[in-house]
Amino acid sequence: MRLIDTHCHLNDTEAFPNPSEAIAEARAAGVEKLIVIGVDTESSRLAVEIAEQHEGVYATVGWHPNYTQNFNKLELAEIEKLITHPKVVAIGEIGMDFHWDYATSDEQRSALLLQLDLAGKYEKPVVFHCREAEWFLLPILEKRIQICPKERGKWLLHCFAGSQDDAKRAIELDCMFGVDGPVTYKKADELRETIQTIGLERIVIETDAPWMTPVPHRGKRNKPAWVKHVNEGLAETFDVTPEVTARITTKNAEDFFGI
Repeated sequence: MRLIDTHCHLNDTEAFPNPSEAIAEARAAGVEKLIVIGVDTESSRLAVEIAEQHEGVYATVGWHPNYTQNFNKLELAEIEKLITHPKVVAIGEIGMDFHWDYATSDEQRSALLLQLDLAGKYEKPVVFHCREAEWFLLPILEKRIQICPKERGKWLLHCFAGSQDDAKRAIELDCMFGVDGPVTYKKADELRETIQTIGLERIVIETDAPWMTPVPHRGKRNKPAWVKHVNEGLAETFDVTPEVTARITTKNAEDFFGI
């Protein structure tokens, strides 16, 4: 099986002091490609550096909504310098987060819109973080697609946890969906039902390592090698073999990110 971890934080220096070790372990587990996610300027630079040093490793650059209290146009200019690097495959993770209150809704929304404009300018896909904020983010995207229809098909909702109604609205925007460790959790029946309504053709798998650890390793620090368990949980959700979900999600990721 060929697997792709489309969302990991190997640039978290505390969790991954030696990213090369995690990458080698992932390779041994059948993970052919990895995407390291930026959450601010410094982490975006480090994501690019890690991608430069390893074949099959790519990066995204951008500002996570929880850090946008420190975001400004100077930081946006730094992200723009990185976006043309050949290993940068998307803007992200950007979006809205109402679970935490590290940044105000105005700060988050301003950063979101500026980075969406940057993604549109360079025709890059976008990886969204959306936590307890679907009611806020989806109307922004619905309005934007009316103004910028060429951006349709370039959006990915990382670690999707919305309702079936949210999923339906996002499908109408031609979004892709990231599935993580929670698909393996015993009490996640509602999530699995929503994933079934989305369909495999719109799903990529990810770890969000070092967080969102899947069963059977829940409680430990997550790592890209364990994306195989996400794939197994997804296969069980759709009642197909892991080989089927690996083949489909890998192609989805390659097509979406252009890798």
